[in-house]
Amino acid sequence: MIRIQERPVAAGARIGIRAACGGDRDAIREFLAGLSPRTRYLRFFTGAPTATAATLCRLSGEAENVDAVVATEAGAIVGHAMAADATGPGGTRVAEIGVAVTDTRQGQGVGSALTRELAARAMARGATALAMDVLAENRQVMAMIGDHWPAAHYDRSGPYVTIYAGLA
Repeated sequence: MIRIQERPVAAGARIGIRAACGGDRDAIREFLAGLSPRTRYLRFFTGAPTATAATLCRLSGEAENVDAVVATEAGAIVGHAMAADATGPGGTRVAEIGVAVTDTRQGQGVGSALTRELAARAMARGATALAMDVLAENRQVMAMIGDHWPAAHYDRSGPYVTIYAGLA
């Protein structure tokens, strides 16, 4: 069953958030192609992710242990988020997440809404924490994480920060 939630964002637009599926592969490919090189770099740590069949399978949530959601507006994908379940420190269940939002919708709450959706879904699967790899220069995402999870733990390794945030 696909769950759709309508969320208001700037200028009164309505954003739907739903589970991604195999039928979204072409739309996800278009979404990735429409991201600026900077946005692709901040999400994937490279300017041009290869949209291979395997990558699109993973991004559409068809791979094992992967949960993917999309934000849509007027039928087009404007945001994508995914979680891969893993075992964390001490055997805890952790959901490793990644989020990307189209350049025209950044800073309007779409990324936060996708993150909240992934967190709720991860908790339902028994995860007790989220893990996020973020480039230290990505101040907007670092600020969002700090606002939502002030007690998060940060491990810095060069230009990357791995953030562990507990789920209540």
